Amino acid sequence: MFNIFLPLFTVSAQIQEWETSTGSCVVDGVPTLKCLEIVFGNILFMSSFFIIIVLFIMFVVGSFRYLTSFGNAERIKKAQGTLKYALIGFILFVSAFLILTIIDKLFLGGGNKIFEFNLETAP
Repeated sequence: MFNIFLPLFTVSAQIQEWETSTGSCVVDGVPTLKCLEIVFGNILFMSSFFIIIVLFIMFVVGSFRYLTSFGNAERIKKAQGTLKYALIGFILFVSAFLILTIIDKLFLGGGNKIFEFNLETAP
């Protein structure tokens, strides 16, 4: 039953090298516009990793504050605020990923080409 959703959640995220599937983006030692795709992909991957780390830390801090509040209403409210904002951030992060994946599947054929530039030279 869940096999239909499995292709929706496949991620090909990794830090990319300067060599692409269509060849190198560096011509005679000079980067071309094709390198922007790789730079953008690497920035996106690193920022996603940073967001996940920050959300995890927010969940841990909010949980620790909640556990150590000892019934103090003000401390409980602060802890709940931290957990609420961490949950909102997580929902925004996941929904942005899902929206981009759905756009890729519906309009671009599902080949993970949503951030791929196709710069071809004219004959």
